[in-house]
Amino acid sequence: MKPLLCAILLGTTLLSSPVRAEMPMPDTTEVQIEDLTISGAFMRATLPRAPVGGGYLTIANHGSTDDRLLSVQAPIGSDVQIHEMAHEDGVMTMRPLPEGLPIPAGQTVVLEPSGTHLMIMGLQDRLQEGESYELTLHFEHAGDVTLPFDVLALNARSHSGKMAPHMHEHMTAKVQE
Repeated sequence: MKPLLCAILLGTTLLSSPVRAEMPMPDTTEVQIEDLTISGAFMRATLPRAPVGGGYLTIANHGSTDDRLLSVQAPIGSDVQIHEMAHEDGVMTMRPLPEGLPIPAGQTVVLEPSGTHLMIMGLQDRLQEGESYELTLHFEHAGDVTLPFDVLALNARSHSGKMAPHMHEHMTAKVQE
């Protein structure tokens, strides 16, 4: 009788646990356009009445020609800007990249929290975990592509809940003058 009671109590405890927050959403969307592979697209949930949100993704350029992410359109905001974070005189600053984001040939560019990212301005409503929105990316050479950006938890770092594997091997998204 004791083992049965223990099993019932353990099962009830596991079923009532808030495991949802610890189970990342699967990263199932990978889009190919020309020589570019785009993957891991997500946004973080926002607080009510937040005026801005962040978008993140990985762009791999498998070709021999540089490309550039020129702009992004989102139906949930009035504007989307490509921003980079930079250390200047010991202070972390954020600035828009009005000329777009270079995607060098043979390189992978990762847009991530606390780094280069998409800033969705003028949010029409709060971004809630579990939602998904179609954003359109405009590239200089590859053209336009529309793909889903899943809304993950407020503190999400990626679809898997971890940083991209071998992050040190990826190019940091910096504009080279």
